Amino acid sequence: MVGEPRPAGPARSGGWLRANRHHLFRAFKYTIYCLLAWNVFLFFQEDLAASAETFGDTVSWRNVVEAYSATIDTAAWVVLLLLFELETAVIPDAKLKGNLKWALLAIRAVSYFFIVYAFYGYIYKYGVVSNLLPFTYDDLCSLAGGAYTYIDTLDEYLPLDAAACLALQGQALVQIEGTQIIGTAEAATAALRLAMVDIVNAGDWLIIVVLLEVEVFLQIREMLTDRMIATGKWVKGFFYLILFGAAAYWGVLGDFLDFWDAFLWLVAFIFIELNIFQWHEEVEEQHERQHPGAVA
Repeated sequence: MVGEPRPAGPARSGGWLRANRHHLFRAFKYTIYCLLAWNVFLFFQEDLAASAETFGDTVSWRNVVEAYSATIDTAAWVVLLLLFELETAVIPDAKLKGNLKWALLAIRAVSYFFIVYAFYGYIYKYGVVSNLLPFTYDDLCSLAGGAYTYIDTLDEYLPLDAAACLALQGQALVQIEGTQIIGTAEAATAALRLAMVDIVNAGDWLIIVVLLEVEVFLQIREMLTDRMIATGKWVKGFFYLILFGAAAYWGVLGDFLDFWDAFLWLVAFIFIELNIFQWHEEVEEQHERQHPGAVA
């Protein structure tokens, strides 16, 4: 079992902060986890509004993942994050076996099913918003106050009111096929780019989590070496860099929720990386105490 980073030695007269930094670190970490859990509700609100426009009354169990891909994806990732936390920082190694091991494995399998399914949902959503048709209407403002909405950004389709119709009047417009969503070609292109970033981000996280699963698998069996950790750090560093790029893109051209969620996930998985590193260090130290003079 590994715990959160602890003070290197006994607290000195440096004050309350030094004496309690371990508890502060834990409180900060679990605050991040709670904020990610809250984001599930925020994404549900966003998906609910967007699905009403893109799917109308046709949302059923058959297409619920396509309609609520962000909600399901985030919820499954929160569960997976908690599993990583339990395995790398809470549950002692000796107890990671038997019924508990199989229970965690079953929950993990369900989480991965929904994560991969949500990844498909992002791809499907890209197909929906990329299916554009030219839209022409002599008196656009006559549609104001009706069922038509216009593209503000990805998953945000605002009611077509008098002010919006005046702003759109005279511009080349497109319509998402099979919906009553219209917008400028520029807005549609921006939404498509955001949809593509969703796909890249989700796929990138899948690669990172597979690498983490390999490290946890090897560490449980005490097969993880320093060289493997160093190599994994560089490989995962490349993929984390892509995630930072996606977060920056959302921060500039997307909405705040996407940026905030991406930032929280990066912080959360830094904690998991620290857990694995310290877990490995503790196992190595224990091995050295039990076998003094042994060559690693």
